[in-house]
Amino acid sequence: MSVKHLSTGSKDVPIEPGKIRLYSMRFCPYAQRVHLVLFAKNIPHDIVNINLKNKPEWYLEKFPLGKVPAVIVEGEYLYESLIISDFLDEKYPKRPLYPKDPVKKAKDRLLIESFSKVISLLYKCYLSPTMDFQLLLPVFNEMDAFEKEMATRGTPFFSGDKPGMVDYMIWPWCERLETVRILGGDQFRIPKDRFQRLREWCKAMIEDEAVKKHFLTPEEHAKYLQSHRAGTPDFDNIL
Repeated sequence: MSVKHLSTGSKDVPIEPGKIRLYSMRFCPYAQRVHLVLFAKNIPHDIVNINLKNKPEWYLEKFPLGKVPAVIVEGEYLYESLIISDFLDEKYPKRPLYPKDPVKKAKDRLLIESFSKVISLLYKCYLSPTMDFQLLLPVFNEMDAFEKEMATRGTPFFSGDKPGMVDYMIWPWCERLETVRILGGDQFRIPKDRFQRLREWCKAMIEDEAVKKHFLTPEEHAKYLQSHRAGTPDFDNIL
């Protein structure tokens, strides 16, 4: 296991027998998805963090695209957060994260896919040279659908009485929502009366054991984003 992010000139860490190897970056929301699945399903794993600005040569040999998350499972190399998460749920059936009903499972996958619109719009906010509140309005418009979906489902989590795949796949960006306010000021505060159900969902998610194991405060996320916006991402600032 490597806590600090390995960069060029480093050597890979030997894989621990009987464990999945997860290559990650501590502030990557896509990698967080896989962390949450591994924690929720209690799958033995070890973690090697990768410096995404100065990627190790050996990492690019294993994964030429240089992305995280990536995993090695029984000699097989996989990448892309949704593919890895679905694979882990199928390979380790204990504590299933999808519904058994095929239609409900398909609808959950569609909901996860639709959240990609929120992700794209949030990145425009985070990476904009000048914080503009107008950039946040489309994010709220897309999130309205998730507020309505919570009302339709009528359960504490999107997946029912406990978090499932939908919850874990969208949580990383919800964990980071408050960073917009920290970076841009109080005018970027999320409207309280517009997303009441999602606020209750967020409170419940923070108490989930899998989420607790990887949770960072909005201030910690903002500190990393500030370094990223400055062109010098500080991957190890909390390690």
